[in-house]
Amino acid sequence: MKRFLCLWLLTLVAWVGQAQILTPVKWKIKLDDSESVEKTLTFTATIDNGWHLYDMNLPEGGPVSTSFAFETVKGAKLIGEPIASKEATTVFDEQFNMNLRWFAKNVTFTQKIEVTDPKGLKLEGYVEFMACNDENCLPPEKEEFSFDKKSIDVNKTLAALEAKSDTSPADELVADTSAEEVKEEVAATEENQPAALVKPMESQSVGPSDLWEPVIEELKAFGDATITAADHSLLFIFFAGFLGGLVALLTPCVWPMIPMTVSFFLKRTKDRKKAIRDAMTYGASIIVIYLVMGLLITGLFGASALNDLSTNAIFNIIFFLLLVLFAVSFFGAFELVLPSSWTNKLDSKADSTTGIISIFFMSFTLVLVSFSCTGPIIGTLLVQAASMGTAIGPAIGMFGFALALSIPFSLFAIFPNMLQNMPKSGGWLNSVKVVLGFLELALALKFLSVADLAYGWRLLDREVFIVLWIAIFALLGFYLLGKIKFSHDSDLKYVSVPRLFMSIISFAFAIYMIPGLWGAPLKAISAFAPPLYTQDFNLYNSEVHAAFDDYELGMEYARKNNKPVMIDFSGYGCVNCRKMEASVWTDARVKDLLEKDYVLITLMVDDKTKLPEPIQIEENGKKRTLKTVGDKWSYLQRSKFGANAQPFYVTLDGNGKPLGPSYAFNEDVSLYIQFLENGLKQFKSK
Repeated sequence: MKRFLCLWLLTLVAWVGQAQILTPVKWKIKLDDSESVEKTLTFTATIDNGWHLYDMNLPEGGPVSTSFAFETVKGAKLIGEPIASKEATTVFDEQFNMNLRWFAKNVTFTQKIEVTDPKGLKLEGYVEFMACNDENCLPPEKEEFSFDKKSIDVNKTLAALEAKSDTSPADELVADTSAEEVKEEVAATEENQPAALVKPMESQSVGPSDLWEPVIEELKAFGDATITAADHSLLFIFFAGFLGGLVALLTPCVWPMIPMTVSFFLKRTKDRKKAIRDAMTYGASIIVIYLVMGLLITGLFGASALNDLSTNAIFNIIFFLLLVLFAVSFFGAFELVLPSSWTNKLDSKADSTTGIISIFFMSFTLVLVSFSCTGPIIGTLLVQAASMGTAIGPAIGMFGFALALSIPFSLFAIFPNMLQNMPKSGGWLNSVKVVLGFLELALALKFLSVADLAYGWRLLDREVFIVLWIAIFALLGFYLLGKIKFSHDSDLKYVSVPRLFMSIISFAFAIYMIPGLWGAPLKAISAFAPPLYTQDFNLYNSEVHAAFDDYELGMEYARKNNKPVMIDFSGYGCVNCRKMEASVWTDARVKDLLEKDYVLITLMVDDKTKLPEPIQIEENGKKRTLKTVGDKWSYLQRSKFGANAQPFYVTLDGNGKPLGPSYAFNEDVSLYIQFLENGLKQFKSK
């Protein structure tokens, strides 16, 4: 069994590795120095087998040519154009109906420059290129480069420049003029930008400064007091942690320790009040230990890093594999156990010390002894809390978990007679672990789905996700009926009433999901399943589709057609966004308002598609670079509307001015209709 598990995990890791972002072209860019004023920039591309890199200056209508952009040229001037080290292969491409030129294996491009001011030398730019193989092409990418005076021998270049100026002073004047023109051009470009943007967006019918102008004060004037999704997230994390703590009590590692631990406290002293006080201290110590663990997670990752986890492919795949590992552990393949030396050492500390310190060490012993059962539950909780991007999420989740875990120990110490009514340990505890294993397996698919959506791999479309969930919950139903048995399970002589009802619920849930294979919205799992648009076979036509996924283009259309705009800040990893789309947007009245009366613009803040050109911004006194489409929309939400939680809805006129307060996560359809109708009313009154 273990050998099969290892082979399966290796296969899974290999499959995930294939889904990583491909980088078939690697660049090495350097500035070759010489003793003369002429230097050489070399751009060496190493190309993987089976791939090719397109040549420069291809005909229009074909793929993206390799090109070299010099954004900053100071203290130098370019001499001629880049030259390839070898002749490109010419092949007639039927898809483009033209002759295309490309390079395989490797190629080096050279660009000559003449240095006019060695001390002020600064070269910045990028190479834009596109790679293809026989089956597919990758989107165009950019490789940046930057060089300054540190890249050359300044003294030798100054000497060469002086020798050249003695014989040809006119050349120096030309070079200085060229450098000055570049400097003036850059200054003129930056002068016309919005205050936050260093690089301009391409020309739009409405200037970027108007569309990106902050409207936070206008929203406040409307009485914007919307409860943000972050507040809901924190509440959800707390209750998820509390529920996880209650579930942990039913595991074989924790349940038997309740009577043992409480009996120990009652025997420590004949003073019942002191025993109760010790038990309360014991419960508080458990809370402190788990709370510190949550704070450490936040301290290690930080708020911004936790926010990036929500759609980062590597982290989501790691979380997926981690939850699969937890599920396999719960199924009985192996146990996650901490070193016994840790437990023994803490146990001896608890015996050798007295007072509060002794109780604290005992609570630490409980944490370590129960790790094989609580570890997967805690791991799942921390994964969920971290991926929500809330800085204090892990601490809130761990507090809820520890609170639920500590309450029984304190209550049974106060009322010891309650222990007599507790069910005895037995095979039912292992059944709890197996049920948790099925649930862990289902939840793992959510994290794989988030990475799949953010990077557009399309490996786990909606129908594939639903099929897997149907299989998981159907198998869970068979297990509860005793039709499936694992190695650690006890013999099931008969099916108890609780198991029967749980199996009915599991089978009913599996059957409920079957219509989703044909496009049914399945509101109960909308927070977990991929969006409807990822489904290939869809007979359902009540979902709402955004007219635009680009802010500037959507605003331009709204302005020309004199229509109000509804901005939907969403995300591929946003659970509450999926809930709103399935439970609110599918309402006939809401759908009619969004599609007929508004121009709906959906902006995905976690879209990993690269921008055609990075955008430099200054935010809170720090310079940042927006590299992806998601970065751009996330910055728009923060800078213009003063919010960073999703979902976030706001109605605007064609000039980017708000028509009312914003709206966040709230599944009350009547309130959402009121929000949309108020925006229409305000727009018509202008």
